[in-house]
Amino acid sequence: MAISAICILAPYGPACGQEPSGDQTVPLDFAAASARFDGRSSALSGADHSTRAARETEAAVRALHRPIVTASAQLLEYQKTLSLDLTGPKQDALGDTQQYLSDLPSTLPPGFQDIAAAITGRLSRALPQLFSAIPDSLSYRYRDTVVRPTVQAVLPIYTGGAIPAVQRAASAGVSLAEARSDQIRDAAHINLIRVYFGQLAARALEASARQSRDALASLYSDARKFEAEGVIAHARTLEAQVARDTAERTLDRAVLAHQTAREELADTLDVTAVQPTTPLFVRSQPLAPVSAFLGHEDRLPSSREADAAGEVAASGVDLARARYRPQVFAFGEYNLNRSDALPTEPDWVVGIGARITLLSNVDRGHTLAAARANQAAATDAAREARKTATNVTRRAWDLAESARRSFLLLDSSIAAASENLRVQRAAFAEGEATMTVVLGAEAALSTARTQRIAAAYEYDLALAGLLASAGELDRFSDYLRQADIHVMPEQSR
Repeated sequence: MAISAICILAPYGPACGQEPSGDQTVPLDFAAASARFDGRSSALSGADHSTRAARETEAAVRALHRPIVTASAQLLEYQKTLSLDLTGPKQDALGDTQQYLSDLPSTLPPGFQDIAAAITGRLSRALPQLFSAIPDSLSYRYRDTVVRPTVQAVLPIYTGGAIPAVQRAASAGVSLAEARSDQIRDAAHINLIRVYFGQLAARALEASARQSRDALASLYSDARKFEAEGVIAHARTLEAQVARDTAERTLDRAVLAHQTAREELADTLDVTAVQPTTPLFVRSQPLAPVSAFLGHEDRLPSSREADAAGEVAASGVDLARARYRPQVFAFGEYNLNRSDALPTEPDWVVGIGARITLLSNVDRGHTLAAARANQAAATDAAREARKTATNVTRRAWDLAESARRSFLLLDSSIAAASENLRVQRAAFAEGEATMTVVLGAEAALSTARTQRIAAAYEYDLALAGLLASAGELDRFSDYLRQADIHVMPEQSR
């Protein structure tokens, strides 16, 4: 028989066999692999960037209550034309002058009245010609080029609740980004657990398949000898050959699966090749009751994400309501080049303005209804997220505890299958057992070994899922240290 494909190490110690390592192979225990993964994972880095962006957005909108001050400069070339209609003033002036001249002689002494009357008469007759020389209108045209630098300021006084809604949404966006970042982080670490211990499981399965192939090859060799001695029929030898060939194909698949697992772990950790040094583990003691893992739904990333989405939706309702309300603002402008200002421009101006939308091209009623529907959907999603988290925790607990029990029960199964195979091989050598019985015993032992490896791997994955569903994935290393059974494959040949 070949050396066992797994080693039971208690307490936790180094592997009983090591994978061939070249210059580029990096031996890493799980803690070192986690640290390397945290420093090199693009998924984690991207999540951190998203969280940082949300925080910067929140900081950016904190000052929405402050005034907006802008400076601008304009180069203007303009022309102004002024026109003045003189028709009316001319008629009035002519009439007033003629009236004055006609009244003038009466104001003089009697000796001068006749002379004055003659003179004013002549003047009155000459006035129409004199006034006709005055044009009926005057036109003035002015053209200039000016530089107009100004400073403007606008201060929001009342926005109908729009500013608080935007700030609240930005704050909820931070919570949303943090929750999603934690989800990504948990998923990434669970994937690391999967690929790290998955390579160990694939390596153990390859070693188990190799052991079964070697055992069946030895049995096939014995069968050929017994056939040559006339102890068994040729059909039994063919039966052993078929079993040996089947085991060879199983080994080929296991080798390919192990190679794929090696490449996946190496890609995950960004190295050429990795040699895991932390074995698969199982804690023989039962898990704490499932109730110990429940009751923490509010701190789970999925629940926090749903709550943050609800806050964003509530902010949307406030923002939709603000569209019905007026806006009040203060404003001011100062001309920095008053000596070159246009005639109609003030040197400076300050004021308070108000604005309300009477008719909008976007239906505000439907907008508010949509925002309320989004808020209701977010509330339902938050409630459903907590239910889902509870169910996931229960299922993960069942899987982990089932895998633990199966692993422990397989110890006696492997012992019994090994003893049965030994007995059947001895009986076959004495001619007292058939080839079929021996092959069945070998298959039973191979199945038990495979199931034991799978149970250990399933326990590790289910435990990680259980801790993640309870918001305690950071305690995975504690369970690893407390494990009293470790499974490590021997070196693959």
